[in-house]
Amino acid sequence: MDRRDFLKITGAGLGGLALPALYGRAIAAEELLGTIDVATKKKLADVALNAAKSSGATYCDVRIGRYLRQFVVTREDKVQNVVNTESTGIGIRVIAKGSWGFAATSDLSNDAVAKATAQAVAIAKANARLRSEPVQLAPVKGVGEVSWKTPIVKNSMEVPIKDKVDLLLGVNAEAIKAGASFINSTLFLVNEQKYFASTDGSYIDQDVHRIWAPMNVTCVDKATGKFRSRQGLSAPRGMGFEYLDAKAADRVELPGGAVVYRNSYDMKADAIAAAKQAKEKLTATSVKPGKYDLMLDPSHTWLTIHESVGHPLELDRVLGYEANYAGTSFATLDKLKDKFRYGSDKVTIFADKVQPGSLGAVGYDDEGVKTQKWDLIKDGTLVNYQVIRDQAHILGLKESQGCCYADNWSSVQFQRMANVSLQPGKDKLTPAEMIKGIENGIYIVGEGSFSIDQQRYNAQFGGQLFYEIKDGKVTRQIEDVAYQIRTPEFWNSCVAVCDESDYRLGGSFFDGKGQPGQVSAVSHGSSTARFNGVNVINTARSLG
Repeated sequence: MDRRDFLKITGAGLGGLALPALYGRAIAAEELLGTIDVATKKKLADVALNAAKSSGATYCDVRIGRYLRQFVVTREDKVQNVVNTESTGIGIRVIAKGSWGFAATSDLSNDAVAKATAQAVAIAKANARLRSEPVQLAPVKGVGEVSWKTPIVKNSMEVPIKDKVDLLLGVNAEAIKAGASFINSTLFLVNEQKYFASTDGSYIDQDVHRIWAPMNVTCVDKATGKFRSRQGLSAPRGMGFEYLDAKAADRVELPGGAVVYRNSYDMKADAIAAAKQAKEKLTATSVKPGKYDLMLDPSHTWLTIHESVGHPLELDRVLGYEANYAGTSFATLDKLKDKFRYGSDKVTIFADKVQPGSLGAVGYDDEGVKTQKWDLIKDGTLVNYQVIRDQAHILGLKESQGCCYADNWSSVQFQRMANVSLQPGKDKLTPAEMIKGIENGIYIVGEGSFSIDQQRYNAQFGGQLFYEIKDGKVTRQIEDVAYQIRTPEFWNSCVAVCDESDYRLGGSFFDGKGQPGQVSAVSHGSSTARFNGVNVINTARSLG
């Protein structure tokens, strides 16, 4: 999702008027509960599979999707937008004469599906005239008829809109009461009903749910006009509405007083804290630039992992096939061969599509590959990338890692980032214990703005909350902090990672890639981590 689209959704632009073009047709909330019968989907899939084979295709996969979204957007005491959208159709991908072809249609009649299939085959045959070598697909054994569902407790689409509005307006009221000048709060709710079938012999029905409850709280000093904001510290999750149940056991108070959350979120409590902390930021001391030991909370680290590890280890970027959204990758194939030291021996980073509650968790990817977990960086050494079926042979792999995805039935599936996470430390270590060993440092909570170059090598990251650490103690909140990194230098400066008791997920609900652009949702887990001697700049300084 780009900025223009976000503004349209949140009402700051054209409201919901442009949403049907973005996400499908506008529907009543009650229609969000509908499904397509599995038997009907199988019959349609067979129409496409048979038509593809009779037209000369050597491979065909079919995705029948019903993509449902609900967005509830508020500001202070007003509802800015309530949007329900639905997009249903079928996408058919084939290999004919060694080349890919793809076509899609929203018409689910047998004739229309057969026509779209014929179009996909014709495109593949046309593409074959220009190809240099045939597509090589890693083998996948058909799984027959199977299903997978996000293990939710409460379907978000079943919760009445009134309850959602009451929740958000209640959150806003608490923030205003606590001293906020402004607050925006939103619910993003997604249900992807996805059916996959292929000539490999798979018929896979999946029901995927995601939720995100972001907010932004601002305090204004009316005397000076100065203002500061603090975003919510929720994480988007692959869960149902139970994520907003605010269980006490999921509340985590950090050194310095900030509160973060594990598997459920107390939105009202966080809004109150955000208002108080935004007000504190108005008078916080501006950071002195220099070298610091950084202690990064998982609510912050997820974005650094995403940008400096997740994207550069997508094989299509490594090969130069993908360059949109911040370029290709410095982590070229020769570095894999040379056992490149991506980080210190404290750094093991793994990819997966199976973590419960994560945004990327599914049973099978959009090529019918069963999802899995694998290491990208092992004890600091680069050991693998993220690959899909037609890339596996490039690395000499016998199978795909199951990270192929399309954001809609009408989009062709391609390589997308898996969940990419920093493995917790093996030795018992809590954030409070980590602080004791830091003489001159900064503790960063929450993600902020960032910038990264076209090779994913040089980058800069901000945050939401910054706490000064002096002689093993958190002393005060500071402001205007951003740190600069060169990716391998940064990860090699990691000297400690807290144990698994501190492990938490963050993530991106709208991760963009490709041209035409697609979005995906991906989580990144970690425990609190320490990085020594990192360059910190003051973002408020002016050069002139």
